[in-house]
This record gives sequence, structure tokens and C-alpha cells, in this order.
Amino acid sequence: MRSPFAPAAEDDVGQHGLRGVVGARWRHGGDGVEQFGLVLAPPTAGERPGRHPGPVTSAGHGSPSAKRALSLRILTFYIVARGMAIGGRQPIGGRSTNRPLAARPAGLGNDGRMDDVIEIAGLRKSYGATAAVDGVDLTVRRGEVFGLLGPNGAGKTTTVEICEGYRRRSGGDVRVLDEDPEHPSARWRSRVGLVLQSSQASEELTVAECVTHFGSFYPRPRPTGEVLALVGLEHKASSRAGKLSGGQQRRLDVALGIVGRPELLFLDEPTTGFDPEARRQFWDLIRALRAEGTTILLTTHYLDEAEALADRVAVLAGGRIRALGAPASLDGRDEAPAVVRWSEGEQRREARTDTPTAFVAELAARFHGEVPELMIARPTLEDVYLRLIGDPS
Repeated sequence: MRSPFAPAAEDDVGQHGLRGVVGARWRHGGDGVEQFGLVLAPPTAGERPGRHPGPVTSAGHGSPSAKRALSLRILTFYIVARGMAIGGRQPIGGRSTNRPLAARPAGLGNDGRMDDVIEIAGLRKSYGATAAVDGVDLTVRRGEVFGLLGPNGAGKTTTVEICEGYRRRSGGDVRVLDEDPEHPSARWRSRVGLVLQSSQASEELTVAECVTHFGSFYPRPRPTGEVLALVGLEHKASSRAGKLSGGQQRRLDVALGIVGRPELLFLDEPTTGFDPEARRQFWDLIRALRAEGTTILLTTHYLDEAEALADRVAVLAGGRIRALGAPASLDGRDEAPAVVRWSEGEQRREARTDTPTAFVAELAARFHGEVPELMIARPTLEDVYLRLIGDPS
């Protein structure tokens, strides 16, 4: 995903000044706004917020304190502008074809809140003649971890970004926390946490400063020390974000996603770059968040991660849902024949059976006890996944 700070050559559609940072421009395509670009610079004395001729540089602001102060202003404007990009503007050249959905009764839990946190019906997203998402229907229930699986280009990130409000849909209905993410309220934004594929942190700030600053935009943020301990970065609190390793940077991204105590957390490939130990620690964090009642939408290429964490998964390929269900029973996995393998003489033997217990009992009787090199297996999640996406192997 392109950085929101990249200069945009397209239309200026209004200027917004905030705490010394100025300039905002929309980048749009034929189907609506796709990006929100910022042009940033500290204003001179008496300067009014407005269009600035180019992106900010460090010239004249070379001291560490000046850079850090500017980074804080940029980060502030990014978060606020992101909120405008999610909910506040229409594209140049016409209004969006999507309107806020009319309020309608939702299924409510015992606490009076809706059971379905995400509701998607007939979702479509096209780029020219290419359909990236082609009629997706799914719901994510309150308090569950939902895994979205699929190969690169399947439409996973596009679907998630539409739910986050980062990308406009071409058609269909989407409700997230009972609001249309294209037209969210400020309260809606305070209830959602994001861990994007790209980093959200400013390199000039320390790890603790990044977390504290992001937390200041939420009504009930977690204490910075608690967040850093949860993601295993307490020993890096005073380190610059730009000096972190790839895995540590990813941990910081997770910290920024959870600091606001979100009701709904989007995790887009969150463990990329994690070593095996860090991944398992992250799994413990996800389980703890789920135990607190956080709803989590997770995209991942690690099928063992999906199986360990997700209550339900959907396999997306070619922009469409191929299967949806619990990992253990996805696409009839739990009812598939078992494969029994054993050795007999110098040969390796194999059989498929719906009654593995009875079959093994017969083998044991034939061998008068232990069956040599006996193995029993049912299809793995990977076996089911590869079949669903049409892998030729």
C-alpha cells in the first residue's frame, strides 16, 4: 500500500491546517477515491494553512528535537487526515455511488450489542475490467477470531481495506460495527484498531513516543508500558523506531494497533518477519485479546497460525469465497477418509478408510500386536487449502 505521505500530483480539493502541518490532497480514479496524500510543512509566521508547493524536508529543521517535533505533527496530521479519508470526503468529478446504509435492526447479544460485527453482502471491487473482489458474502461474529486465507492477489487485503474504510467498494453492502466504513463516525474510528502491511510509525520518534502519541487519540488507551510489555518491546522503549529490526518494527505496528483498546482489530499479515518464538508469543497475545472480548479479523499466509488462532476461516481465491467454516471442519475436512500407512516386509503400504479404528484393529490382529511404522492421518488444513485454490500439485 502506497504511503499516505507520498506527494500526489492529482487534484487539490481543499486545504486543512493542523498544529503547523499543512496541505491535503485526494488521489482518485474513475471509481472513486483510492488514496489520501499529504503535503506537509511547518508554516512560516503569518502563513495560512493551505497548499504547499512540495513535501516537507529536514532543511532548516536538522536538530533531533526539531525532527521529533515535526514527526509528532506529521503523525498527528496523518491520524486525523486518515479519519477524513475514511469518512469525510467525496471524490472529484462526481459523488460516490455508495451511500451510507440505512439503519436497520441488528442481531443483539445479551449486552444489547449486535452479534455480527462485520456484515458483507455482495461485495465487489473492480479496477477497470479486473474484478479484485467478485461478490463476497461473509459475517464476522462478536468476540471471534476470523481468518481470511488466500494466495497473493486473491482479494484479501482489498476486502480488509474496504472494511477498514481505506478503500471504496464498487458495489455491495458492508457494515462494520453497524456503520458503513465509507461514512464512519468519529466514535467508530475510536473503536477500531489497525495493523497494516506497511508500518505506521515515524522513524524519528522513540518506540514509547510512538505508542503514547497514538494512544492520545483514543478515549481509553492502554498505558504505554503495558502495551510495550504485551508486544515484547519494553527493552526498546527509548530506541528510535527507525533503528528497529524488521521483526521489532512489526511488533511496534501491533502495539499501535492495540493501544486504543479496540473492539475490532484488523491484523493484515501481522507476523511477517517474526521468528518462531516471537510468533508463538504473538499467538498468546491474540488469545488474551480474544479473552477480553476483542473481535479480530486476521489475514495470514501461515496456515498453522490460522488453525491455532481462528474460530472460523474463509478461503478467498479469484476474488470469491471458496469455503468458510471452522479450520477443523473446513470443506468437509473432518469427514474425509483417513489415510493409514504401515510397513509390511520391505514395502510401505497405504489405505484410505472411513473407519480407521476398525481398520487398525484388523491390522494389529494380522501382525499379532504392534503394526510396523503405523501412521494415521486425515487431510491437513494445507491439503484442503491447496485443493480449494486449485493448486495443480
